[in-house]
Amino acid sequence: MSEMKDLTSLDLSALVSSRICHDIISPVGAIINGLEVLDEDGSGDMREFAMELIRKSARQASAKLQFARLAFGAAGSAGAEIDLGDAQSVAMALMENEKSNLNWQVDRQLMPKNLVKLLLNLLLITNQCVPRGGEITVSMTGQPASPSFELTAKGVNPRIPLGMQATLSGEEPERVDAHSVQPIYTVLLARECGMKIDIVKDDDGVRLTATQA
Repeated sequence: MSEMKDLTSLDLSALVSSRICHDIISPVGAIINGLEVLDEDGSGDMREFAMELIRKSARQASAKLQFARLAFGAAGSAGAEIDLGDAQSVAMALMENEKSNLNWQVDRQLMPKNLVKLLLNLLLITNQCVPRGGEITVSMTGQPASPSFELTAKGVNPRIPLGMQATLSGEEPERVDAHSVQPIYTVLLARECGMKIDIVKDDDGVRLTATQA
């Protein structure tokens, strides 16, 4: 693979938008299915099943949207800071619907928004490393303006997704699409923050770090 080329702002925004829409389609579709059941079946058991499906799917859609707002959105003006407590809240809500437990060990404090976005995107990548579930630990050292992040994933058969290591090292994936854009976006965020990303697998699991370049 060749060195990653910079995407145009239009291409990047289009691909990220497609990624977010892909994540939201499933719970929104489930809400629609639940409403159709309510319209077609009047029995008490089916109505309760439909309402529970709607409640669960609405929570999932809300969690995904709130997470995307911080991880991909503008979240304030240029140079704005974000409360890491807010980042923790959206991360915990997102992970409630995933197979892995989240152990968030980052103290609440203000941090430049791009660094917060980087941390949340690193979480998305780490979650992919334990597709069958496990535990993800998020920690940070250093000051808010110049931190180092470490995320570990432990579980059943942890793995680094195919091509992820090369992409995070700055190589362009074979296909640049809505599926591969999230790690690309993470690399671009790291560059903007002056940080370098490393991902390694050992006997215990997968470790993802972002340190000052």
